[in-house]
Amino acid sequence: MTRPELYEYVTDYFKATMPAPKTELHYENPFQLVVAVRLSAQCTDKRINMVTPALFERFPDAKSMYDVGFDELLPYIKSVSYPNSKCRDLLAMAKMLVDDFGGNVPTDIEGLQKLPGVGPKTANVVASVLFGAKVIPVDTHVFRVSKRIGLTVNAKTPIQAEKQLEEGFADDVKQLAHHWLLLHGRYVCTARKPKCAECGISEQCVMHNS
Repeated sequence: MTRPELYEYVTDYFKATMPAPKTELHYENPFQLVVAVRLSAQCTDKRINMVTPALFERFPDAKSMYDVGFDELLPYIKSVSYPNSKCRDLLAMAKMLVDDFGGNVPTDIEGLQKLPGVGPKTANVVASVLFGAKVIPVDTHVFRVSKRIGLTVNAKTPIQAEKQLEEGFADDVKQLAHHWLLLHGRYVCTARKPKCAECGISEQCVMHNS
């Protein structure tokens, strides 16, 4: 099977089995999604969803977090990884959103990356989820799964993997592909013990057939 055929095969499979995937992070507005994605770095979505109900009740938008001090915000996120740096990022982000963007989250990737703590992956996730950007953010799950299946070849970095994936998947499914690969990696193609017997694409998987 050629790589274009593999991409088509994988796309057909996930369209049938996961037609409407979405982020598992809980949020009610763009600000809350940016915050949740920032907090989720090197932390599980499950942990973030335990933290954000109280956080978002107290700080539902950028304006409510604008004049808050470090010591007031930190207790809400102290159970996540690297809470001190994330706390500083959120405070600076809220201030920039209010001062420079009228309290609104930018709708383009370039604008998103101006926000403190928002790098390329976070910006791509937010742009994809909220605004339908034709990008494929690559986290550890996506990087691992795409390599195992054979969607990427000799990709040494997430950026290299992202480039190959965005070239391989059709524009109309790029917004879905990130979630397909992430959720497949989270629940089926797991890091330590992949559940190949439960995987519907194992017969074409490079790792499974090597």
